[in-house]
This record gives sequence, structure tokens and C-alpha cells, in this order.
Amino acid sequence: MPMGKIIGITYDLKADWRRGADDPVDINAEFDKPETLERIIGTLQRGGHTVRKIGNVHKLIAQLDDLDVDIVFNICEGVAGRNRESQVPALLELKGVPFIGSDALTLGVTLDKVVAKKLFIAEGIPTPRFFVAQDANELDGMEDIKFPLIVKTRHEGTSKGITNQSRVEDMRSLERQVRIINTTYKQPALVEEFIKGTEFTVAVIGNENPQAMPIAQVCIDGNVNLGDQFFSHEMVAATNLRYICPAKIPAKMAKKIQEIAVRVYQCVECRDFGRVDFRVDEQGNPYVLEINPLPSLDKQDVFNIFPQLIGSSYDEVVNHIVHLALKRYGMADDEPASEANALLTGKLEEVKR
Repeated sequence: MPMGKIIGITYDLKADWRRGADDPVDINAEFDKPETLERIIGTLQRGGHTVRKIGNVHKLIAQLDDLDVDIVFNICEGVAGRNRESQVPALLELKGVPFIGSDALTLGVTLDKVVAKKLFIAEGIPTPRFFVAQDANELDGMEDIKFPLIVKTRHEGTSKGITNQSRVEDMRSLERQVRIINTTYKQPALVEEFIKGTEFTVAVIGNENPQAMPIAQVCIDGNVNLGDQFFSHEMVAATNLRYICPAKIPAKMAKKIQEIAVRVYQCVECRDFGRVDFRVDEQGNPYVLEINPLPSLDKQDVFNIFPQLIGSSYDEVVNHIVHLALKRYGMADDEPASEANALLTGKLEEVKR
């Protein structure tokens, strides 16, 4: 039997953040719920591993010279700035500690959506046209972009800063939303052309040969043809939003989206697992909104939805991700990590075909 590993887990919990008077209401939106953490721990234990809780980046620093783990499963969002997701990977890399998931560079360039979009454009990957708004009183760069637009934070996740007012159709509304991002979130605003149509998210798994999983389609108030509707922060825990998986779209369209998702994953050199978000316009043209190399493993998210469609389970998928990381470091057993991993590898190959 293969030997289980000692896996440390780094994380940020919602309860770890005490909201200040000037903090936005969604300040801790990216952090995990305790039940998500415990679910991941239980999954790893059922995979034969021993799990040690490390905690957030400050707790990691205190233990860095005495971690006593084989590898770290990192779901930590970090604490401040556009490089915050890079803090834990950079420290682990500094100390030569193996970890699951993408490295500091990938996490840094993808959290900053503007930098990520520049990489997409350089690789010929379709993404909505955009400009950066440093100041609501000096909106330069929108000469070639027409309303409607959508105003976002430049370097946040979990739809932080995106509300029902983020889609704007006139200059006054644009200035208002840019000012909110500049002052409340203390960063430049990313202003994109708004893509009217449908919305999708695609999990991608792998390293040398990454594979896109079945596509999940965003459904709001029972509608998949969203038109002017879009995913906002209010919907993260809303009951009127659900994912339809597999997406009810033509096979040709699904293949195109999956192929682009893999290109995006490889463009930013994502490792082990990630998730790519899309809008598709009314003419059927897909546009990449962003890639998240630190995707949620919450039971409401896509990593809990697609496994059943490939004849697998959440536990199998998460432990397969661990196996991919171990293999990357040359730490995997000569035999498959488990019978479940061997079976899942076959199932993923079927998805690819």
C-alpha cells in the first residue's frame, strides 16, 4: 500500500478578519468558512494522509523553521496588497517546502486582473477590452470602448466590489463606480466592456497535460441567458444563483471554451488545479474574464459539482490534485497513489477524448 503523507494546510478563515470601521462589507469575502476547511481536512484524511493545521501567513511565519510536514496544501488568500496570495508560496519556496497549487508568480499575476489580461492579449486569448481608471476625474483610455461597461476592482477575488450598480451606461455612473473602487477598496478600477450574454466557469486539472473539466453554466433566477445580468458579490451566498453542469450548450461551443480554458491555464503557468471564468456574447464569442489558480473548494463551487459527471467524487478529485503535486516534486510512490487515483486518471482521459 502507498504511504500517506503528512500534509500541512495553510488557510484564512472568515472569522480571522475583524472588520474595521473603514473596511468594505465584503472585506473577508475571499476567506474560507470553517466547514470548508474541515471538509478538505476530512477528504485528505480519507485519502490516507495525516493533516496538520498551520493557519494564516502570520502563523506560518511563526512555524516556518519547524513545520515537520511532507507538503503543504495552500488555500491561503494572504492579508494585504495585490501580492497577498503570493505570500505563503513565496515563504514556502524560500524554505524549500513543497506545496500544492500554483507558485507565487502565478498567483501574483492572476490576482492583478490587468496584468493577467495583458498576458491573455499577448497570447491571442479573447478577453473583454478594458482600461484602468486611477482617478474618477481623469478617465483616460475609453475612447475605443463604448457603454455599457462594468467596473471592477483591479486585484480582488470572489467578486469583491462588484454590485448590481457595477454595470454602467453613462459617464456619471462610471465616475461613481470608479470613485467607489478608488476610495473604498483603495486601488485602481478595472473598467471592461460589458459582454451581454451567458456566463460559464471551467475547472482545469493537471500539469504537463492539463485537462478542462465539464463546463458549469451560471444560472440566475432560473435564467441561463443572462443578458444584462451578471455574477456579483451579493450572489456568492445567494439562493437565486446555481450552476448547471454540464452546461446546456452545443458540443462545438463546449469544446471551444474548454480549449481556451486550457490555453489560459498554460498561459499563466498554473499548477495542479485552477478555474477559468467566461462570458459568451450573443453571437457565440467567448471572452475570458479571469483565471483563479486558488479556486474555492467550498461545497457550493464547481469542484464539488463536476466530479459526479465523470463518475468520480469530490474526495477523489482533491486527493488526485494532491497526487499531481507529489508527482511534480518526485514524491509520489512508484505505484499509483491509490486505486482511486488510478481510476480517476482514466476518467480524466475519457473527459479529454
